[in-house]
Amino acid sequence: MQKNAKEIPARNETPVEHTWDLTPLFVSDSNWEELFAAIEKKLSRYKTFEGRLSESFDIFLQAIEFDLSISRDMDRLYTYAHLKSDEDTQNQNSQAMMQKALLLAQHAAEASSFLLPEMQSLPDAVTSNYLSNPGLSQYYFYLEKILRYKDHTLSKEIEKILAMAQDLAIAPVEFFRKLDNADMRFGSIIDENGNTVELSHGNFITFLMSYSQDIRKNAFQTYYQAYDNHKYSIAQSLASSVKKDVFFSRVRKFKSCLHQALFPDNIPDTVYHTLIETVSGNLLPLFKYLSYRKDALGLPKLHFYDTYVPLVADVPFSMEYEEACEVCAQALHILGDEYVSTLHTGLLGGWVDRYENRGKVSGAYSSGCYDSPPYILLNYDANTINSLYTLIHESGHSMHSYYSRKNQPYVYHEYTIFVAEVASTLNEILLSHYLLQKYSDNPRMQAYILNREIDEIRGTLFRQTMFAEFELLLHSMAEDNKPLTFQTMTETYVNLLHKYFGDTIVIDNQLHLEYLRIPHFYSAFYVYKYATGIAAALSLARQIINDPAASQRYLQFLSSGGSKFPLEELRIAGVDMESPQPVIDALQYFDSLVDRFIAVHKKIH
Repeated sequence: MQKNAKEIPARNETPVEHTWDLTPLFVSDSNWEELFAAIEKKLSRYKTFEGRLSESFDIFLQAIEFDLSISRDMDRLYTYAHLKSDEDTQNQNSQAMMQKALLLAQHAAEASSFLLPEMQSLPDAVTSNYLSNPGLSQYYFYLEKILRYKDHTLSKEIEKILAMAQDLAIAPVEFFRKLDNADMRFGSIIDENGNTVELSHGNFITFLMSYSQDIRKNAFQTYYQAYDNHKYSIAQSLASSVKKDVFFSRVRKFKSCLHQALFPDNIPDTVYHTLIETVSGNLLPLFKYLSYRKDALGLPKLHFYDTYVPLVADVPFSMEYEEACEVCAQALHILGDEYVSTLHTGLLGGWVDRYENRGKVSGAYSSGCYDSPPYILLNYDANTINSLYTLIHESGHSMHSYYSRKNQPYVYHEYTIFVAEVASTLNEILLSHYLLQKYSDNPRMQAYILNREIDEIRGTLFRQTMFAEFELLLHSMAEDNKPLTFQTMTETYVNLLHKYFGDTIVIDNQLHLEYLRIPHFYSAFYVYKYATGIAAALSLARQIINDPAASQRYLQFLSSGGSKFPLEELRIAGVDMESPQPVIDALQYFDSLVDRFIAVHKKIH
């Protein structure tokens, strides 16, 4: 080993000021064990409420508040265990705590499983009487979300059978996961240095970013050969997953699979359809960008494997963590002093586990619970601008959590997935806006930032909408009792590839199989939230940049937590996702970015 080779430090070699401070959760592991034992002892109290919710208002209220108190303590217990587990996966004590927390959560879920069905089966007269009592006022929305499922809740016996069927219901996704992550091998390719490298999910995109088209093409063809070898099996697992969705939507008396998926957030089907119609009807900016990409790369034809290679090579960049925190503060100053000072203090004062250490999980996330600060796991690298973007992205999630917990009671502190990416994406947009001003005299850096933002929107707004349309078509076929075979699903996907790419790229045969590798398709009608989220974030960012008063509306949105349905919360911020306008605005913004990028890029080439 070279003398100066840099080794990844062990956890105990990491300076404490670079790690998160978990003492607001528990001062020590022994305090965690004390709460664990207390919760374990309390769970038997659930039995005192079972079958008695109709007896009196007091029993009904006590049951709700007891259940919420258990959930709150469980959140605290789980958060500490999972953060300790993730900071060092080699620490056996932390791994044991995590397993104990998961097992206790399972026991709590079993003990409380009667609660929601019993609430939903109460006679209407009893429910009306309870709801008229002022003592229940803070739980109205909580109960509304439970009781609106009444028409879709079946008899106790059938509900028990459906619960028993869950192991069967997850069989398609479990098959796909095991095949895709454990059994499949993707072969090997030769890299730029002449080394033979095994291809994997982890390095596939890295190879597609190579400046050698031969390497990109070889990686693409080799990777998809694995899916070609298993195409009938994977197609069958996806078809089974779709049919499972149809089964449960019909049993639960929803008018469609889409309706069932959108029901929890009270999202009208029209929001989904409007997204698809608006994006697929305004593809010219995407075509313009892809055509320029072909010319910029000097290619006679553009293939899909040419769409990841950066048009601006990585620019020299170095920014230590402390400076990155300062840049985040400057980029977000438009959101107000309280937002910025709270975030800046947190980033430097115990919210963040900053750097890689041996055994630490990879990637980044925001976490925490109602009784803790927001926490951020990073693997910060001062030599890549991506780490700066990751920091401000996770800061968006954390500040959303901070405002939600500060302004809402426990029962409403958790915001939905539908709005979860809005705050993080908005922070990234404000960072790009700031950096474009900061580097106004550096065309190369400007081109890099613009290209980064374009590719982010392309991958989220256009790509996820295409995926959303594919999901809709598959489920519609199944609901109309049309066959879901490898052939019919592939033909459906190929038609969408031609629709969303026009004649700007060559649709290689390997790309026909792309849908077989997308794990999100096993969570029906989920991916559209990425597209609506970025559209909402782009709309709000433009409002905030152009009108300081918009910041206050935005902070109100962050403060609403889960106290309203997501569309209503976004209206508070100033965006109506039932209208096509936010999506139209996002598409127009993308078009303007493409024009700016082309103009700047031509200057440096």
